[in-house]
Order: sequence, then C-alpha cells, then structure tokens
Amino acid sequence: MRALVLIAGLLVAVFLTGCQTQFPPGAERGPHNTMAYEVLIEASPPGARIEANGEDLGVAPIRLKIFGDPDGTFHDFGSYYYVIRALPITTNQFVQTRLFRTGHALSPEDRIPQRIYFDMNQPAPAYEYPPYPPGYYGPGPYYYPPPFFYGPGVGVYVGPRFHHSHRW
Repeated sequence: MRALVLIAGLLVAVFLTGCQTQFPPGAERGPHNTMAYEVLIEASPPGARIEANGEDLGVAPIRLKIFGDPDGTFHDFGSYYYVIRALPITTNQFVQTRLFRTGHALSPEDRIPQRIYFDMNQPAPAYEYPPYPPGYYGPGPYYYPPPFFYGPGVGVYVGPRFHHSHRW
C-alpha cells in the first residue's frame, strides 16, 4: 500500500513539473505564458525613428524586446498584426513598414526575426490592411442605408389627431 502511494505521489510530481519545462533555462518570462525575444532593428542611414504598434521606441539602431510564444512565433495580444515602422529623416526617403501576423482568430502566425533591416532609400513594399480578418472573403463594408428606404411608398402617419381649435 505504501509503495502504491509513493508511486502515485511521484507520478503527480512528475506531471506537475512537466508543465514548466517548455521554457529554455534562463529565458525571461512574460505575460500570458510568453517569453522575451531580443530583436535588433537597423536602418540604412542610422537615425530613423522606430515605432512598434504606434509607440515611439527611439532612434535606429535599437534593440526591441518582443514577447512571443515559446515556439518562436508572435503572440496574439488581441490584434491581427504586429506593426514595426521606420520614419525617414530626410525628404527623399520613404516610410518603411513591416507587418507580422500574430495568429489572432486562427489566422497564420509569423516567426519572430532576430534582425530587421530598413533601407530608407527604397520604396516601401505595398501592404494592404484588410478590413476583415485574413481569410474572410465576404461582401465589403455596408455604408449606405438599406434598400427598403428607396423607391415609392405609402406614408402613413400614426399619432395624435390634429385638432383645430377655434377661439371665440
């Protein structure tokens, strides 16, 4: 009986400790069961302003800490894309943008790169922000009133009756 209790206790201990082994030793843990990844961001003329998801990070070159899944992909914190932008420092340069899919709503997810390089003198690649989740091919946005407002119709007034009052 004691041997059975000892074996059951060891199995429970192995099961509970097995859940914590998905992180490599020394990895920095983040929110929502994520871990930190260091990404070096560089630009062709150093000094370009870098933004990540609309937040100003500073001037390139810069190291960015991204919290991602333990398998090396971007974590879904509620948006479809993780956006990194580099803003030009002179007039003949272009704004550069990199979009990374996060796996939101079962969409594909991208791996976190070790290094991102922006060539500010090249035209930016064309990205199209989809109005709907990736993979949705339904009708476009509906901005006009429903069709039953158009065409001939019968106007019916329902309400209090109009009483003409006479002043004597």
